Amino acid sequence: RRPLKPPRTVVAWRGRAEWDQVMVGLFCGDSRLQQDALNRVTAWKSRYGQKMPLAVDCTAELIRCKVLDSSGKLMSQELILCYGLALVRFVNLITERKQKMASIPLRQLAREVDIPVWVVDLRHELTHGKLPPLALCRKGCDVVLDWLRKTYWSRQLGNNLFEESEDEEEEQEEVDTNAELGNDAW
Repeated sequence: RRPLKPPRTVVAWRGRAEWDQVMVGLFCGDSRLQQDALNRVTAWKSRYGQKMPLAVDCTAELIRCKVLDSSGKLMSQELILCYGLALVRFVNLITERKQKMASIPLRQLAREVDIPVWVVDLRHELTHGKLPPLALCRKGCDVVLDWLRKTYWSRQLGNNLFEESEDEEEEQEEVDTNAELGNDAW
């Protein structure tokens, strides 16, 4: 008898090298390299469609805001709307799966997944209140990108490009075992 091989997961990226290159490009801070990484994510989306991991999608939207911000081509109000849409989508998408199971307040869901509650409050203001200042939207974007980097990107494919705590190393072993990069991975 042959040992059973784990089922293969089909993904939009060519392999670990391409994944790592895009991850480094997205988080490097150089808007030219970030734009190259965003172009690659767009190609992934065209291949993968609705199966694109939510974390990749949200990261790309937030980085796109930062690239537009650094270009100096948009006015303050336009940037607030750009950041606002990306932040609202992030909070909504990250909590959507748990909301389907039971009606749980967003603030509680945010605490459960270690997202600062003020980010949920910012989402609420963007959706229902007056538009917040641009500086607050930028800060929200930075906090959410840091959360995505730690919670999703640095844990995929045994990636060790970012520092990990001991708890994260244990969780990394679980991710390595599954080696799945889909929506269910987070």
